[in-house]
Amino acid sequence: MPLFRPRRKNRASGPAGSHSRTPLTSIRVGVIDSLRACAASALPNEFGGFLRSEEPGVITDLMLIPGTSAGRRHANLTLWMLPSDMTAVGTAHSHPSGALFPSGADLQLFRNWGIRHIILGRPFGPRDWRAYDGTGAEVTLTVVSDGPLPPR
Repeated sequence: MPLFRPRRKNRASGPAGSHSRTPLTSIRVGVIDSLRACAASALPNEFGGFLRSEEPGVITDLMLIPGTSAGRRHANLTLWMLPSDMTAVGTAHSHPSGALFPSGADLQLFRNWGIRHIILGRPFGPRDWRAYDGTGAEVTLTVVSDGPLPPR
């Protein structure tokens, strides 16, 4: 019998379990605004980042990770630089061409990592983005206002 027996956290509570049982159906307006600003400032290159959920069912933050590189046709995300707090739930990146559908490389990333993914297309207006699940199927995310997180 081992001296230390790790216990599983109750995944129904706290930020680590937020995305495991509650489907992500919403995104904060501040996250969308940040994504649009980052995508526009990266032109003519792509932009890439990670999405975080600290509230059940809602994408609450954009994480920019050190080591991410981008060019005119790619954004290389450094997965090993993610924090180990289990709140990262997906990716976001831009397509400067304006295409709002995933490429083959995007689909491979979607299948292997995360549960929600956002693609932004040029000119990066309020409606120039789409959300996808891990299989590459388009999903609807409701944009909700920014507000304080509920107490833990």
